[in-house]
Amino acid sequence: MSVYVDDAAIMWKGKLRFHMIADSLDELHEFASRVGIRPCWFHRSKSSPHYDITEPQKHAALAAGAQAVTGRELVEIIRRTRTR
Repeated sequence: MSVYVDDAAIMWKGKLRFHMIADSLDELHEFASRVGIRPCWFHRSKSSPHYDITEPQKHAALAAGAQAVTGRELVEIIRRTRTR
């Protein structure tokens, strides 16, 4: 099981934002809690549930073991995990 953070760098309210997903929702929520990402940052999208995170949160996630991926890689991971 793994957690992934993309390189989206979307500007929102003056801060860069990124997407964080995982191979399972349980793993995603546990990891987010462990690195201090609040549940209110979670998006319950049916096709790609994820957390929107800031740049400092991205660095914390990567330091805690998340894998950096491109946006294209993130889409492939989402497709793969949906088929399970």
